[in-house]
Amino acid sequence: MSKKGGSMSFQDDARVGTHAMRSVFPATPLLRNDLLSDRYDAEIWLKREDLSPVRSYKLRGAFNAMRKVTKPGAIFVCASAGNHAQGVAFMCRYFEVQGVVFMPVTTPEQKIMKTKMFGGSSVEIKLTGDYFDDTLASAQTYCADVGAYFLSPFDDDDVIVGQASVAVEIEEQLGRIPDRIILPVGGGGLSAGTRSYFGKTTEYTFVEPSGATSLGEAIKAGKPVDVSPINTFVDGAAVAKVGQRPFFCLSDVNSKDILSIPEDRICNTIIELLNVEGIVLEPAGALSIEALSDVVHLIKDKTVVCIASGGNFDFERLPEVKERAQRYSGVKKYFLLRMPQRPGALKDFLNILGPNDDIARFEYLKKSARNFGSVLIGIETTHPDNFARLLSELDDAGFTYTDITEDETLAQFVI
Repeated sequence: MSKKGGSMSFQDDARVGTHAMRSVFPATPLLRNDLLSDRYDAEIWLKREDLSPVRSYKLRGAFNAMRKVTKPGAIFVCASAGNHAQGVAFMCRYFEVQGVVFMPVTTPEQKIMKTKMFGGSSVEIKLTGDYFDDTLASAQTYCADVGAYFLSPFDDDDVIVGQASVAVEIEEQLGRIPDRIILPVGGGGLSAGTRSYFGKTTEYTFVEPSGATSLGEAIKAGKPVDVSPINTFVDGAAVAKVGQRPFFCLSDVNSKDILSIPEDRICNTIIELLNVEGIVLEPAGALSIEALSDVVHLIKDKTVVCIASGGNFDFERLPEVKERAQRYSGVKKYFLLRMPQRPGALKDFLNILGPNDDIARFEYLKKSARNFGSVLIGIETTHPDNFARLLSELDDAGFTYTDITEDETLAQFVI
């Protein structure tokens, strides 16, 4: 299958691609955020990829790769359960070509329906495999069998150039190159495109979720390495192995410029932006903004652009996000409490609770002995320091308890 070629520079190629995109969708906004600017004593701008037609930047790479394919009747194939699938579907419909999207059988119905909505009759969805690796293998086998064109979400030169259109727009909208760009890293397509476009004319902070540090580990090893098993909560950036082509562009990144942020911590930013700013971001979209507190010493009086990479947030996840945010900030804890089986024991416990302590969950698990029973209890409070008083009084009263808040294995079964 042929592609249009040329000898133009990466920057020129990215500008041409960006200009071509204007026939499909307008540039996403670059907006100064007063709340963050005041908090960090800097000029903080948000590049709002959550406001693209598919609520993420992924359609950029799909557009640029597809527009260069010249074979008549080309069939495009991708494997994705999220933003890449929706971007490919949108572009298949725009170019009036056929696409086949492979998704794991476990993909939530909402994501399947959105992909169908964007692709319409131009896209066929195939559900196969319980895990993404199985889905990817099926997609690649299908491509080989029918001679289709595989659209990688990040490991493709034309996709990388397409993602660089984010950088092109930032320069055009800001009127200059920012002092620092903060952006999330998954497979590396957006990072590679942005860094290849701006080069060393600006500073970078690359942000990964702690449960999927594919770029950080690749830099240490000097090559892409598989960091499985990964935590998939930040699904837009949870990639087990950075792409080979992106890594070629990022291999000389200083490890000090790569941050990993715990999944639960990211939830604080999601909640705050939703409640205070009315901005809906998915976990990957909030990564760059959450990272600001880690680089506060580097950005004073500087112009900083945070790339909010996507806003495909399923509101059914909101209770989980709130739960994670509370646990990370220390205002909610879970305990296994050994409760004496005697009249008044529960009352004694309740009297220990302070005026700002609230029982969020109370469940007898089993009677562990004739005179004692095990209780799962969740407590919310207004400040983490309140737990020091509570636990001290429980000790003085002779209650036996185990804090299971940070025990992920146990929490999966009882919380």
